[in-house]
Amino acid sequence: LFFFFVFVFSSSKKENLIAPTRTANMLQKRVVVDGRGHLLGRLASVVAKELLNGQRVVVVRTEELNISGSLMRNKLKYHEFLKKRVNTNHTRGPFHLRSPSKMFWRAVRGMLPHKTPRGSNALQRTTVFEGMPPAYGKTKRQVVPSSHQSLNMQPNQNFTFLGRLSLQFGGKDWN
Repeated sequence: LFFFFVFVFSSSKKENLIAPTRTANMLQKRVVVDGRGHLLGRLASVVAKELLNGQRVVVVRTEELNISGSLMRNKLKYHEFLKKRVNTNHTRGPFHLRSPSKMFWRAVRGMLPHKTPRGSNALQRTTVFEGMPPAYGKTKRQVVPSSHQSLNMQPNQNFTFLGRLSLQFGGKDWN
């Protein structure tokens, strides 16, 4: 079953909860998820599971995804990842993508069996964007509470925006 998340608004900040509502074995045509304020790995796992269940998923504003840890820590981790390469022919990969949308896409791909027909079909059902494309500007965007930063991290814990990390390694400025 897929869960749709609806904001319940009230006057108190503590009561601004995200309440799940269930649908009975129905797949929507397309689910649009707003990446702002979500944790990268947690959102990628939820998206991967929905893709394997046959749902089409669009993720917008990936430059505003969060990664736990300071910018310096994440820069060191990504720099180690950049060192991984093929000794003989560098055009054979691994390819180090610098765009925030491609970084998120690769995280989702790592959670799918993308070398099997089932996994490659699931990966084709996802679309990822930086910013807000005009086509999705007026559509309802979902929030996934199990991967939202405000519900999974301590208030004083460090985090990094994916767009800022991308900018450090040659990505485009999204401000």
